[in-house]
Amino acid sequence: MAIAIILILVIVASVLFHLLAPWHPTPPASNWGSIDATLLLTLLITGVFFIAITAFMAIAVIRFRHREGIRAHYEPENRKLEWWLIVVTSLGIVGMLAPGLFVYSDFVRVPKEAFQLEVLGQQWQWSYRFAGKDGQLGRSDIKWIDGKNPFGLDPEDPAGQDDVLIRSNELRLPLDRPVKVLMRSKDVLHNFYIPQMRGKMDMVPGMVSHFWFTPNKLGEYEVLCAEFCGVGHYNMRGKLLVETPEVFDKWLAEQPTFAQTLTATAPSAGGELAEKGRKLAEANGCHACHSQDGSKGIGPGWKDLYGETVELADGSSVKADDAYIRESILDPKAKLVKGYPPVMVTYTFSDDEVAALIAYIKSLSAAGQDTAAAGAAAPASGQQLAQSLGCLACHSLDGSKGIGPTWQGLYGKTVTLADGSEVKADDSYIRDSVLRPSAQIVKGYPPVMPAFTPNDQDLESLVAFIRSLAEQDAGQSNGAKPGE
Repeated sequence: MAIAIILILVIVASVLFHLLAPWHPTPPASNWGSIDATLLLTLLITGVFFIAITAFMAIAVIRFRHREGIRAHYEPENRKLEWWLIVVTSLGIVGMLAPGLFVYSDFVRVPKEAFQLEVLGQQWQWSYRFAGKDGQLGRSDIKWIDGKNPFGLDPEDPAGQDDVLIRSNELRLPLDRPVKVLMRSKDVLHNFYIPQMRGKMDMVPGMVSHFWFTPNKLGEYEVLCAEFCGVGHYNMRGKLLVETPEVFDKWLAEQPTFAQTLTATAPSAGGELAEKGRKLAEANGCHACHSQDGSKGIGPGWKDLYGETVELADGSSVKADDAYIRESILDPKAKLVKGYPPVMVTYTFSDDEVAALIAYIKSLSAAGQDTAAAGAAAPASGQQLAQSLGCLACHSLDGSKGIGPTWQGLYGKTVTLADGSEVKADDSYIRDSVLRPSAQIVKGYPPVMPAFTPNDQDLESLVAFIRSLAEQDAGQSNGAKPGE
């Protein structure tokens, strides 16, 4: 009898816990409320079976308990009962599976008006790619992946030139626009999951999976990896911002395209100054006349312009150096290039803006890159490599705790190793830590970093970037502002 009472109490407690518990699904922030309805139906069906089976056990314990002089009736089979069990369980299974199949069919059947978004997962960070104005994503393959092309896009594919690249864990989407989410993994199994959107799908290396949804509530939502992908799995998080279409379109227009990452080498050879020049050129319409890929335009192309000998309309020639570019910006009719009409208007940029434009034009030519300050170029290139290789998923830049030691103030610091010894974090130590990460394990951190094989130039860029972080800290502690 005590067992029967316990079974009945289990039923009552389970029902009350479900009805009174504060843990309920959050309201969906997309069109997939049908997923919640399917889960609720599954819960009801399994709940009914749970109550029925547990109640039957309680009744059986009471009715067929041991009593003196009464023996159990032997019945090897009962066809009527068996048929009833087959029918009821079959209906229960159909009730659980059928709605899910219909919902999943809608989940992967993308409407024609949906725009494309690609999600790229790697240990332990997210990156995103939007289709450009042509509405098509370019070809991608692992054979094209390198430090400067982390998405592995085909440089020769015209459809991919205008693809917009987001190298950040922050994603933005427009309100009430359906989006097709294409998912790739660069290394191991991941799972792209936005709980309040009810969007969730595995990412399998070598495959492209997809689903779609329509964000219908403004706000900020968390992006998670829902597939265990290594020791840093807990840290593979991102942020989704749902904005009005106008705000989203403005933000998207400010992000770099694949073509710009190929031609505008500002991050690796011009630093912040060249990046400022690129934005100035875009904002003032310079790219409408001056190409960055060597193609013919209304004005001379900027690709490989710096350092070249330019033939002028009067038959003379001049070297395209800083002074020539400055004069051409401030007084475009002073030296007209042969074969081009005198249509450029006079601009009134400040000295800082002119310097930024010159730095940007320098960054588009090999000669300009060679003349750029190596101390400024290498750290910027190292930062780009650190982002594309996923280093910043484990090593923070702000001193916060991560899977690996923070890079802020690391260079020149005395590091305590797992065996109790100490070593100074100089150039040699950092190079060795990149090439042979298991050789010297830092105390308090797990030996989980894979070995990388960058070339000598990339390795020096990473060292220069880590060194620059310590120099910035030293400058700030001395009262200087960052960048001074």
